[in-house]
Amino acid sequence: MFNNLFKKGLQRSKQTWFGRVKELFNRPTLDEGVWDELEEILIAADVGVNTTEKLITTVKQRVKDEQLKDSEAVRAALKEEMVIILNITVPPVTVPAPPKITLVVGVNGGGKTTSIGKLAFCSKAEGRTIILVAADTFRAAAIDQLKKWGERDGVEVIAHQPGADPGAVVYDALQAAKSRKTQEVIIDTAGRLHTKFNLMEELKKVKRVVTKIEPSAPHEVLLVIDATTGQNGLTQAKYFADAVGVTSILLAKLDGTAKGGIVLAICDELKIPVKYIGVGEKQEDLAKFDAAGFIEALFSGED
Repeated sequence: MFNNLFKKGLQRSKQTWFGRVKELFNRPTLDEGVWDELEEILIAADVGVNTTEKLITTVKQRVKDEQLKDSEAVRAALKEEMVIILNITVPPVTVPAPPKITLVVGVNGGGKTTSIGKLAFCSKAEGRTIILVAADTFRAAAIDQLKKWGERDGVEVIAHQPGADPGAVVYDALQAAKSRKTQEVIIDTAGRLHTKFNLMEELKKVKRVVTKIEPSAPHEVLLVIDATTGQNGLTQAKYFADAVGVTSILLAKLDGTAKGGIVLAICDELKIPVKYIGVGEKQEDLAKFDAAGFIEALFSGED
């Protein structure tokens, strides 16, 4: 299933950019022009200038050191180096006692609430009890959307009225989770206020409320990035990482972009592991990220 989701998410990227990488290495000889073309392709696929330069320098050095002459061997080396960049270890989540508390952050419109719905669906399918928390109280639509996902998933949603204090919603939800011995709490947060400063201060406040109630929490701070925003998403990610200490990333809407190389840029520049990818609107359209499987799907010969 996960392999199929990778293929679905990377179809456009493979057809538009990475198919050209395959063609490059089908040539009988590898001259300097190949490396120049590879650089152009990777940058156009949103791998990023710095990461592209690092990749090409490393692979060229391997070609020299290992005396790689066969095009297929050079392409294999490129794939191996890409996997190394992506293969950031996801730190184990330590939860002294239930519930596990996950703070989900990201800009509005980036697929955050939909991703939470998918996460809840997966957790429930694995037999865990869950409460969703509507702490994005600045938008009535965000509360309504989370409630709809709760209905679809068959999980409880704790919400207050629009405009309520997000910290108060989180406080009530965590008290309810403790009293009901709920195993998991997933908190939706605001993603758009008047300035980045206001947004980050609000997120810090929510995080403080969580930690005050449960000193070991949040056990995970999951950042949802919209893959279609490319390098802008990378910039946003840096703000969130600095403000609330992001532990892992969910890359949403990967099927909506031909520039799937952004995954490489994220891992290389942020050094934060990608934990999930989202590729559609269905509850099951979420896959745990696997570096080797991701690169294999990107370069596979199948459509």
